[in-house]
Amino acid sequence: MNFLRGVMGGPSAGPQPSGADTIQKLCDRVASSTLLDDRRDAVRALKSLSKKYRLEVGIQAMEHLIHVLQTDRSDSEIIGYALDTLYNVISNDLEEEEQEENSAKQVDDLGSQFTEIFIKQQENVTLLLTLVEEFDFHVRWPGVKLLTSLLKQQGPQVQQIILVSPMGVSRLMDLLADSREVIRNDGVLLLQQLTKSNAAIQKIVAFENAFERLLDIITEEGNSDGGIVVEDCLLLLQNLLKNNNSNQNFFKEGSYIQRMKPWFEVGDDNCGWSAQKVTNLHLMLQLVRVLVSPTNPPGATSSCQKAMFHCGLLQQLCTILMATGVPADILTETINTVSEVIRGCQTNQDYFASVNAPSNPPRPAIVVLLMSMVNERQPFVLRCAVLYCFQCFLYKNQKGQGEIVSTLLPSTIDGNSVSAGQLLCGGLFSTDSLSNWCAAVALAHALQENATLKEQLLRVQLATSIGNPPVSLLQQCTNILSQGSKVQTRVGLLMLLCTWLSNCSIAVTHFLHNPANVPFLTGQIAENLGEEEQLVQGLCALLLGISIYYNDNSLENYRKEKLKQLIEKRIGRENFIEKLGFISKHELYSRAAQKPQPSFSSPDHMMFDHEFTKLVKELEGVISKAIYKSSEEDKKEEEVKKTLEQHDNIVTHYKKVIREQDQELEELKQRINTLTSQNEQLQATVTQQVSQIQQHKDQYNLLKVQLGKDTQHHNSHSDTFQMNGIQTEEVSKLKEELEEWKNKHELLQGQLREKDSVIEKLNSSQLEMGTTEQSSQTSKSGGFEHNSELQKELEMLRSQIQLQSAEISTLQKENQKLQVMNATADPVLGDSGATAATSSELEARLEQEIKELKSEVKALSEEKESLKQQLDSSSSTVAILQDEKSKLQREVAESKKEQDDLLVLLADQDQKISALKIKLKDLGVPVEDEDDIESGDQGDEDEDGDEEEQD
Repeated sequence: MNFLRGVMGGPSAGPQPSGADTIQKLCDRVASSTLLDDRRDAVRALKSLSKKYRLEVGIQAMEHLIHVLQTDRSDSEIIGYALDTLYNVISNDLEEEEQEENSAKQVDDLGSQFTEIFIKQQENVTLLLTLVEEFDFHVRWPGVKLLTSLLKQQGPQVQQIILVSPMGVSRLMDLLADSREVIRNDGVLLLQQLTKSNAAIQKIVAFENAFERLLDIITEEGNSDGGIVVEDCLLLLQNLLKNNNSNQNFFKEGSYIQRMKPWFEVGDDNCGWSAQKVTNLHLMLQLVRVLVSPTNPPGATSSCQKAMFHCGLLQQLCTILMATGVPADILTETINTVSEVIRGCQTNQDYFASVNAPSNPPRPAIVVLLMSMVNERQPFVLRCAVLYCFQCFLYKNQKGQGEIVSTLLPSTIDGNSVSAGQLLCGGLFSTDSLSNWCAAVALAHALQENATLKEQLLRVQLATSIGNPPVSLLQQCTNILSQGSKVQTRVGLLMLLCTWLSNCSIAVTHFLHNPANVPFLTGQIAENLGEEEQLVQGLCALLLGISIYYNDNSLENYRKEKLKQLIEKRIGRENFIEKLGFISKHELYSRAAQKPQPSFSSPDHMMFDHEFTKLVKELEGVISKAIYKSSEEDKKEEEVKKTLEQHDNIVTHYKKVIREQDQELEELKQRINTLTSQNEQLQATVTQQVSQIQQHKDQYNLLKVQLGKDTQHHNSHSDTFQMNGIQTEEVSKLKEELEEWKNKHELLQGQLREKDSVIEKLNSSQLEMGTTEQSSQTSKSGGFEHNSELQKELEMLRSQIQLQSAEISTLQKENQKLQVMNATADPVLGDSGATAATSSELEARLEQEIKELKSEVKALSEEKESLKQQLDSSSSTVAILQDEKSKLQREVAESKKEQDDLLVLLADQDQKISALKIKLKDLGVPVEDEDDIESGDQGDEDEDGDEEEQD
């Protein structure tokens, strides 16, 4: 301790030692002392001297401090002092007073040199990474600061050491989860330095869940209302995402774009924004632009644009765009951000076209922005941003281009409101050269790669002054050119004319039709003007070259060959090519070709548009070749062009045919699927009908057996009746009447059987129609209810007929003595023959129906081979089913009517049977009651059974 008092300036009788001597003694103490307390005090003393005597401490103490870090890990206090001392030596972040005092000593970059010494042994960086893992605040915080300083001084070398160190990046990611805000915030700064210009580390940090943690910190700090921590997090996010396609895709796939929407929620009162909020919001807008930058791969940009639309981020940005009170720099950056979010994305462009400003009456946002662009009182950067927004809106957007050009056409001009086309024309012909240039470039973008609109724009007529006839827009542009306006105005108009005439022969013809245009261009090119006019000369040469290259030779005086001869006589080919090359050699041309966004340091530098530089690059070579070509070569080239156009037309035609065939194929596949399902349904119906037919056959066989028994029973009654000795005339008369009623009875039974089969067929047909015609479900259910009622009526009729049959058999038994066997045999045989005929007819009909159903199934299977046959067959099947339905409905009505007639006949039959009974009683024949008749019938049946057994 006495030693330290002397070092730190305590009272001493001898002379005071110098700083270097003191540092040397402290270093010796650190190296040789065996007591930890002594070493700790010596390191603390070195820390206090490290800022003032940075060079001396760095040279003499660095090795000893590193040794302390290696050997005294158990004492956090001495480790903290050592880390702080190293930080003071390596870091260049000194206070201004200290910088002034030490300015003479800091000839070289001390921080970079000491850093190089420290990282020469890679184990030192690995040791530092281990110390950063310590939870102790006095170790972790100075370790983070030291590592950050190392990265600032020798970033690439330190990054490489950390990258090859096991779990090096993962250890540093744990700093974001530290509950102590100081360490967490300095950890963000450390990761900023670590991720600079190193894609490999950026990927590792991103996959260590950095996006989630950083977005959580931003939300906790209050989004755009947060402090400097939000700014640091946004800078780190930019490092991770900028020019890193893998991280951008990971950010999008992780649904982190949706979490950016709350950043841009602004209130109605936007006055009094703090400087930090402006900075934060500016960085947030830049982060959005990083994801949709035109320099990114098109696929990645497009997917991010769609995600921003679906999550409502674009809508939120448009709200800021139309809000009041937003600071000018934020408004400018918002316009640039919206521009890149909608660039080349049709969905986003359509939405932007529908956005209206909150004015009375509401105006489209595009119109409001164009008002700012052509207003010379607006800030220059804001006007550039509006122009960029308009260019992005029209980029690959033929629909938007058509809407802009349509506002210039005579049939769509609305005199009550200002349109985009009117604003562009107003800016094109205003006295402000910057407005002229911006309007010309904007109008050129409306014509970009759209030959149809180039032709339509030729119809635009402008009223120059009262009393004078209107002139075309093309003529007015050339008139202003010839008036010798400012260079910026002429450059803008020439770029518009070059874009307009390129790849549009009709526009070239209109341009050449004015006899003053070609002499003006040749005069401009031939003159020897100053450097400022060289750019205009180059553009005039380009415009004349376009008039030659896209000339269709429709004007005799301005054919390609004559224009070439004119250039040869008045300008000279070499001179023409030299003047044409002035464009691409210009410095402002090179700047504009770098990126789509127009960024100029001053309005005077605003000369070239990015898309126009592409056009120059495309046409410069072909125009140079066209100037030297002969007429024969031109003819050959035209023939080749025609051939190529024909081939293109053929290819287009076949593509159209292929698309149509693809559509037809899809439709036919759908129809095949439909017919396949219908076929399966019909097969199921056929199976069901086959089972029903088998049931009908069984019922028919049963009825046939019962009919044979009834015939035998009738014959026995006739024999018995013949044996009675009753008078012949009366017996024959009664016999005839009985036979007549017997025939009528059999006829009614046959009719009933036929109606049964018709009703059964109706039921099965209605079931079949239910499977094929689902739309008529209600009418079918009504038909089933009607059929059930008919079934009940038929059952009642059957019961009545059985009773009548019993009565008739009783009468036959009583009058069996009056009948003759031979006389009664013929009607009975006739009846049985009729019944057999009816049965055979029913059997044939059933077999015919089975054959028809089988043929339908076969036809349906054949329909699968040919689609057109299937369609015809299906339509015919539907027509047949409809006819059958109407036919069955008519048969139901007829059957109901016949059943009513049958009931009437049965009632008459009852009356006549009663009259016959009375007559029999009058003749003296005993008539039994119905119960006796039934018992008699049973007895007869038993006797018949015995006789059959005996036989």
